[in-house]
Amino acid sequence: MREAKLCDYSGVKGCLNYLPNGYAIWENIQSDLDKRFKDTGVENVYLPVLIPESLLQKEKDHIEGFAPEVAWVTHGGAEPLQERFCIRPTSETLFCDVWSKTVQSYRDLPKVWNQWCSVLRWEKTTRPFLRSREFLWQEGHTIHATYEEAEERTKLMWKVYKDFVEENTCDSGCCRKKNKKVKNLAGAQDTYTIEALMHDGQALQSATSHFFGNSFPDAFDIKYADKNNELHSVYETSWGLSTRIIGAIIMVHGDDSGLVLPPRIAPVQTRVIPIAQHKEGVLDKANELLDALNKAGYRAKIDDSEKSPGWKFSEQEMLGIPTRIEIGPKDIENGQVVVVRRDTREKIVVAIDEITTKLGEILETIQADLYAKAKAFLDDHISSAVTMDEMKDAVSEKKGFVKAMWCGDEACEDEIKAQTGGVTSRCIPMEEEHLSDVCVCCGKPAKHMVYWGRAY
Repeated sequence: MREAKLCDYSGVKGCLNYLPNGYAIWENIQSDLDKRFKDTGVENVYLPVLIPESLLQKEKDHIEGFAPEVAWVTHGGAEPLQERFCIRPTSETLFCDVWSKTVQSYRDLPKVWNQWCSVLRWEKTTRPFLRSREFLWQEGHTIHATYEEAEERTKLMWKVYKDFVEENTCDSGCCRKKNKKVKNLAGAQDTYTIEALMHDGQALQSATSHFFGNSFPDAFDIKYADKNNELHSVYETSWGLSTRIIGAIIMVHGDDSGLVLPPRIAPVQTRVIPIAQHKEGVLDKANELLDALNKAGYRAKIDDSEKSPGWKFSEQEMLGIPTRIEIGPKDIENGQVVVVRRDTREKIVVAIDEITTKLGEILETIQADLYAKAKAFLDDHISSAVTMDEMKDAVSEKKGFVKAMWCGDEACEDEIKAQTGGVTSRCIPMEEEHLSDVCVCCGKPAKHMVYWGRAY
């Protein structure tokens, strides 16, 4: 990540400096995802970074879930504050506070809001992108008049994430409902997740959509009057995706030479590299090519430094730029360029007058191939187990997910984790397979088929 200039450590332990290359990836993710949100009726807002302690205490389950990770502001300048403020770890309480003051009638519903911001969680063990103390994300929060509307929105936003991840980041994972024991947000009734599988066989939770029911709104006394002027509770959802997705992109697609970025979210889609640029006309032609590519809508740059071509090739590969275009005296003479794919290193000769069309085709092929490769890796690393011995063998012999039946008892999940060295339930598919009638651990009647695996 340092060599690719994505990020570096800051003066605060566990907090990152997002460098231009890394932040540009986030900007591309944000731009695409924000449009998808707005296509479903989402409106953007921005709420404060500080939350009064009294406000946070209104939802006790919520604060208890985040208590170990909360950072507190106790002074304003040199003066002690009368009340502590926490730096937001998440913003459910802030959104509910706003709605408690503004929602009165059925005409005020639904509220479908999202904010792009950072949050702070005082993690003990941090890893760049995967688990940092301050990280960038979006957090969507909605309230609805009925249970059914809120549940529909929860599933809709999960579908938005699933489509975005598959179409843009080319990650592939198990995308289903989570077991209640491993839901990551205190107070959620149901959670829908995307569990992407990394090359080391561990899962990375990449996006979540939570259905809260009315526990949060009731704690803040959010009621609305219907057409008959009768008061009712509202139902809430919350959903988010963070810069952790950049960690997933790095681990799913990268290789020993550096990053491999999917073209749709790559800050630079192609880099023009002039060969023998000291010879007359080469740099002029390379810059002419660059202008044509930029005018055609590509994110293109040129490396006209005095470094050797081999050095330039290695740097382009380290940065994960999806393609490079080599152009030298012989290429100019033949009216062609050589396009080199970052993912396969395949060299493709393209006529100069066709490059603005052909490059788009090559980039789309790379995009599709990266997803196909990730999907094939996932499919090849899912095992099945009917007995505990089979599960332990699957975990020790083959990295990835294991499908197995579960009775629904948390004690069994704890026992599976103990016997397998840290494997936990990752998600319950919406369309469950029937592998057997009994739980893989205790032998009692099974309730669900679960994907099990180790996770970051």
